[in-house]
Amino acid sequence: MKKPVPCDVVEKAARDILKERGVEISDIAQIVYDMQAKYVPNLSMEDCYESSDAVLSKREIQHAILVGVELDKLAEKNMLSEPLQSLVDTDEGLFGVDETIALGSVFGFGSIAVTTFGFLDKEKVGIIKTLDDKGKEDECHTFLDDLVASIASSASARLAHRLRDREENKRKEDIDAREDEELIG
Repeated sequence: MKKPVPCDVVEKAARDILKERGVEISDIAQIVYDMQAKYVPNLSMEDCYESSDAVLSKREIQHAILVGVELDKLAEKNMLSEPLQSLVDTDEGLFGVDETIALGSVFGFGSIAVTTFGFLDKEKVGIIKTLDDKGKEDECHTFLDDLVASIASSASARLAHRLRDREENKRKEDIDAREDEELIG
């Protein structure tokens, strides 16, 4: 019988591959800040960083990162079969599988995450734009740019809910307990 991969191994691999591809948690936190600052006076980068980091502990996000980035890397090496190679390598506008994988991992964070993802997918801000532009040159980030949008969208939604809980003077233990329950899977 095959043994499952331990979750800490998967999480480390997902985090490492983001770094390897030039994405830092601080890059994602900056997008979160940009998305939430107009709604939250006194928003701190620390809160945005913490939320971005926490989202990366969700298995569905880790799995999406591993699958998507692997496809990007294979496309860079011309190792996919045609016509998939050309679809991924050129980030074909009607392909949509990259957005589908990224969007699937957003659903766990609700409607704020879904609508923010749509905005980020269209506007391509911060590191998302950088990845998208590099993908038009010699690199392939067809999946990664959408995955970063997914992480930032999820982190924005997570943060919005946590900040509301703080406004309502909920205890940190209660906020953390609810989040732990919601992050199963």
